Amino acid sequence: MAFSFRKVNGLVRKLAYAGLAVGGGTAVWSYINSQNQDMTVHAADEAQDKYAWAPLPTREQQLKSLATEEFDILVIGGGATGAGVALDSVSRGMKTAMVEMYDFGSGTSSRSTKLIHGGVRYLQKAVFNLDYEQYRMVKEALEERANLIEIAPHLAYPFPIMLPVYKYWQVPYYWAGIKMYDLVAGKQRLKPSYFLSKKKALELFPMLKRDQLVGALVYYDGQHDDARMNISIAISTARFGGTIANYTQVVALHRSKDQQGNVVVTGARVKDRLTGKEFDVKAKCVVNATGPYTDSIRTMGKPETKKICQPSSGTHVVLPDYYSPTNMGLLDPATSDGRVIFFLPWQNVTIAGTTDTACEITFAPAPSEKEIQFILSEVRNYLHPDVEVRRGDVLSAWCGIRPLVSDPNKSDTQSIARNHIIEVSQDKLITIAGGKWTTYRHMAEETVDRAVKECGLKPASGCRTKGLLLDGAHGWSPTMFIRLVQDFGLEKEVAQHLASTYGDKAFKVAKMAKLTGKRWPVVGKRLHEEYPYLEAEVIYAIREYACTAIDVIARRTRLAFCNVHAAEEALPRIVEIMAEEFKWNKQKQEEEMQRAKNFLRKEMGLDLGRMKLDEPVNLTKTEINDYIQRFRSLDKENKGYITVNDLRRYFKVTVHTVTRHTSLSMI
Repeated sequence: MAFSFRKVNGLVRKLAYAGLAVGGGTAVWSYINSQNQDMTVHAADEAQDKYAWAPLPTREQQLKSLATEEFDILVIGGGATGAGVALDSVSRGMKTAMVEMYDFGSGTSSRSTKLIHGGVRYLQKAVFNLDYEQYRMVKEALEERANLIEIAPHLAYPFPIMLPVYKYWQVPYYWAGIKMYDLVAGKQRLKPSYFLSKKKALELFPMLKRDQLVGALVYYDGQHDDARMNISIAISTARFGGTIANYTQVVALHRSKDQQGNVVVTGARVKDRLTGKEFDVKAKCVVNATGPYTDSIRTMGKPETKKICQPSSGTHVVLPDYYSPTNMGLLDPATSDGRVIFFLPWQNVTIAGTTDTACEITFAPAPSEKEIQFILSEVRNYLHPDVEVRRGDVLSAWCGIRPLVSDPNKSDTQSIARNHIIEVSQDKLITIAGGKWTTYRHMAEETVDRAVKECGLKPASGCRTKGLLLDGAHGWSPTMFIRLVQDFGLEKEVAQHLASTYGDKAFKVAKMAKLTGKRWPVVGKRLHEEYPYLEAEVIYAIREYACTAIDVIARRTRLAFCNVHAAEEALPRIVEIMAEEFKWNKQKQEEEMQRAKNFLRKEMGLDLGRMKLDEPVNLTKTEINDYIQRFRSLDKENKGYITVNDLRRYFKVTVHTVTRHTSLSMI
């Protein structure tokens, strides 16, 4: 929404004057005036880094560039690793392209535990098994953890995790391990770990089981919004001049002879999955960074190629925020089957997970009821009996596939380190496989170094990504949200969300927000009343290459991950906004709705939470008609189901007075 102050019509002027009379006018006036002002942070960032505010080409422009230009490096895969490789390459001055079959970060990169960590249990294995490789991996991850918090401070931050102790002999054992974790981090240590007495531990984590509790140790790792981090890396690539395109599938690799007569990969045949159009992309070097789908590219045109990835699924469940404190996580170091379970506050909900099970490759991984029950059972072991861990409290559940590097001598994925390998095939296809979120940047650096060496590329400089601020970080400050409240009249919760998601780009989103027509908040219509996501974010998401409703509910906002029911309720408005922007017809809107609902049902656990009756219910014809009428009285929009908002609407208009003792049987 952009209009000049001179063009503000009389109606809006009256709104501003009326607002002054009731105390909200200052914010209204600031909002109107801000439409003509360049933010101070904008100017500062332009001076600091000319790339920070470079305009983003449209997706159509990006596709045209792919089809008509020749690139130094073509990256296949738009997850954390692929986006990291693309940013490393383009920041060295090489002409770079990146294509992703679905949306950026739509696979494993958006389905993590949301931690940036070195791996406490990997350090334990390194010590007990005298495994230098594990130690090196932990050391590297701790260095990258510090760097990631530095380059994206609006998205990543130090986060305390409590390790409860229930046996006295465990105190020195765990204390030594946690202190060694600090020691390995060295100068990159976030904050020192410490021991808590039983009393203090219960003050900080009152939900904790009290019986036999000796005390607790607290150490620090990092936490972040994984999907937004992934998108920020991709957007940074585009601002640097890289060509990026989501929903662009590689259907074949092109090979030709080089000057020495060797057959090498020289590009790919790609398909725009939104239009069906196919075209060729030329590149001097092709990097395969497709995570768990690595082998599908490696075997393209060479089906005899031996597979190198052994996939493992990890399921997480989301519970209400009252299950955990707002600023303290929990680690169960030894579950009933030897795994590790994290219990973490995140985005005003509580995440619990994860499992670690060998699985088949699929583009739509789904959680199982068995895995959900396992996680709930383990959580139940650590919480006070007053906290009833209920299946009905699960707000969402998801499953991600870890891209583990296989070891033919081991059968279980839990013993496989999350380190990475770089493979160069005979035809010069560069494959980066394995690794984890925390080390994406270092993996990308090593991959581009190898690509330069193997393919004879000529970068303008060496690696520049260490310390290179990501999109949104240049002008961000911890108090930025206050200015959003003051300048635009946003709710504090919404302003904090925008600042911690978009960084200095939050002002752009706020400018797109519409007036609410209320005294307060002045601007910022929410997609769902229980969450701080705005309708304006849907429009901004489209500017950042969101193409489907799933992109919005799963990655541009995190509604699907925080509350699958809220995501379902927000879908109609999201599709309506996208339809206005993309000029979708009714059929396309219905297709988007159905596709998004299927995603919520299958991949986010919505189907699993719905009751299944083992015995038939016998009703008379009169009873059936009666229940149909009651259902229709609630389902005013003929959706075919009832939401919490339907119940709220019913209670507002019903003639009955509803109290806590009122029977709900009548509805």
